[in-house]
Amino acid sequence: MKTIQIFFTVILVAAATHSHAQEKNQDMKNTEKVIKTEKQWQQELSTEQYRILRQCGTEPPFTGKYYKTKDNGTYHCAACGAVLFSSDTKYDSGSGWPSFYAAIDKDAITEEVDTSYGMRRIEIKCAKCGSHLGHIFPDGPQPTGLRYCVNSASLEFEKSQTEKQP
Repeated sequence: MKTIQIFFTVILVAAATHSHAQEKNQDMKNTEKVIKTEKQWQQELSTEQYRILRQCGTEPPFTGKYYKTKDNGTYHCAACGAVLFSSDTKYDSGSGWPSFYAAIDKDAITEEVDTSYGMRRIEIKCAKCGSHLGHIFPDGPQPTGLRYCVNSASLEFEKSQTEKQP
């Protein structure tokens, strides 16, 4: 009887260890860097997406496809598909670009100092593929006080199956 109990305990521990290893492997897949040549990026992205995502361009304000979007869902990097923002943190900043007060995961976005055009700003990039998303400013709403100002061309939207509450 004791041998059977030990056997089942070993089986349960092995199963739990295997499950934990699978979860860890899935986490590693979500954080694996995407590395491609510029030629590959040019082939995979539209001309506008390449200019914005890979050459740090900006779309004109009030022209992007997501700046007015109010649907419930998630916003992904248009280059690699990484999940970046939730509609729950999207708001109308009046800037003409999609604005969010928080990223879904702080590790999904990297920040770099940008001194282009004689200004000092903080550029935001996708942590998974290094693509330019936009800039972050300290003039957003609470609870963070941040405004992630993002180019629509840097994003792909995945609409949720549930309705957004008014």
